[in-house]
Amino acid sequence: MLDLFGKAILDYQTNNSPENIITETTISEPDEMDVAYLFRNYKNMPKLEQKALQLAKGKILDVGCGAGSHALYLQNQKYDVVAVDISENAIKACKLRGIKNAININFFELENQTFDTILLLMNGTGIFETLAKTSIYLQKLKSLLTPNGQILIDSSDIIYMFDQDEDGAYEVPADNYYGQLTFTIQYKGETEKPFSWLYLDFNTLQNAANANGLKCELIAEGEHFDYLARLTRI
Repeated sequence: MLDLFGKAILDYQTNNSPENIITETTISEPDEMDVAYLFRNYKNMPKLEQKALQLAKGKILDVGCGAGSHALYLQNQKYDVVAVDISENAIKACKLRGIKNAININFFELENQTFDTILLLMNGTGIFETLAKTSIYLQKLKSLLTPNGQILIDSSDIIYMFDQDEDGAYEVPADNYYGQLTFTIQYKGETEKPFSWLYLDFNTLQNAANANGLKCELIAEGEHFDYLARLTRI
């Protein structure tokens, strides 16, 4: 892994001539993202993210923390927050921003600790990679929850990105779930190895959660087919 996403974050944090990140998926054209967006404050966050931060409680785990904006806000609200990311450069930036407990680790490696709130934001289901792996991830997340803990996760139903036939049916792939995409990231002329990224519609997430002993509650819906859900132990 070239860790290009993390490089962009660290470049912005250290004022090292940051450039836009270019993303492309199996169903979309290349799109530029201003890395400054990852450093947004609470006021500039989408309503669903603000809602998730309002609902956070107790000891908090921020999975895939990126630039650490969610963790930093919660830390400033005096919460005990652990921010984790597989990107070494992103974690370096988090530490430079003042996040006290930022760890370069895959959350699967976390053992012998539990959390009252686990955050997975900015399409949190993305890290599940594929629909087939969803249960594995949900079981790991469940193992990190306190008995009354909660998982706050967001995603989008991207069915709207597919064409419809004359009967109104969406022309989705027949061989795999339509929200299962392959992403490619480019930054400063380098291209990351393509990786799987999963968008889950709410009903599919709810069914997967129930199958793994988790209650799934729809908390809020956004303006672009996105939603925030809360998962708790049954």
